[in-house]
Amino acid sequence: MLAYRTPADAPKWKRRALYSPLARIVIFALLAAAILFLMSLGVAALGLDQKSAPVMARRISYFLRQLVPFLGAYLFLVYVIEKRRPVEIAWRKVIPDGAIGLAAGLLFISSVVAVLWLVGSYVVTGTNPEVEWVRPLLLAGLGTAIAEEIVFRGVLFRITEEGLGTWPAVLVSALFFGGVHIMNPGATVWSSVAIAIEAGALLGLAYHVTRSLPLVMGIHMAWNFSQGTLFGIPVSGNGEKGFLVSTRPGPDWLSGGSFGAEASVVAVLISVIASAALIAYARRHGTIFVRGKQSAPIMETVPS
Repeated sequence: MLAYRTPADAPKWKRRALYSPLARIVIFALLAAAILFLMSLGVAALGLDQKSAPVMARRISYFLRQLVPFLGAYLFLVYVIEKRRPVEIAWRKVIPDGAIGLAAGLLFISSVVAVLWLVGSYVVTGTNPEVEWVRPLLLAGLGTAIAEEIVFRGVLFRITEEGLGTWPAVLVSALFFGGVHIMNPGATVWSSVAIAIEAGALLGLAYHVTRSLPLVMGIHMAWNFSQGTLFGIPVSGNGEKGFLVSTRPGPDWLSGGSFGAEASVVAVLISVIASAALIAYARRHGTIFVRGKQSAPIMETVPS
């Protein structure tokens, strides 16, 4: 079930400049970049980017720079360009779907850590009662989840699927998601491939079968927060001091090395199993869209 289809009576110039998949992706990217730039100027003018600024004020300003540009650009794209209701991010979905996503994300990373513990590649050596909870929950958890899921699932996956079909959308969004993480500390070609399979393909498929951004945001948030702040494992190369103090002995292909558990073959295998289950579900319910072979149903829209 797709969210948008180009109006049949749209003139050619609108089809190319406004409604084509590439045009909508470019419009979103330019608008998000412009909003982020203006907000950065405002933060600098207020001095909130300085270490002398109050800690909470700096954190809130950073969180808003994660939230406002991407959510604002997305709502503009949906309401103004596509002229429809953003049913994939409807308020009524935020709490129930978000809660399901949080549970699924916690289950996923806990399963990875459990297997690593069983094979001796995750060893708890103590606890850290003074661990900070608010910053990683707000920034690495909620802020990152909202921004990245809007970009990679709400825009890149959704619009590519509408234009090219489900399988190209999974491939494109996975490649881009893995590619942007090659810049992270401790990243390797393998870690980018691993995260493309895990967060790229798996979350793309999760969005495909649920059509819910709050759900995939919840998965992403719980994944990042529990991996770093609870289990004390680096999150995509970014080291976190977690409540559990641990070591991860063994080869990097098993432990994930300095990049974290996402680069572990265990995480890849579990994500492949989960992705296979989602594909089986999609096939069983006939939701996979192959361009040229079928006409996919459209989600609830607002007439243009």
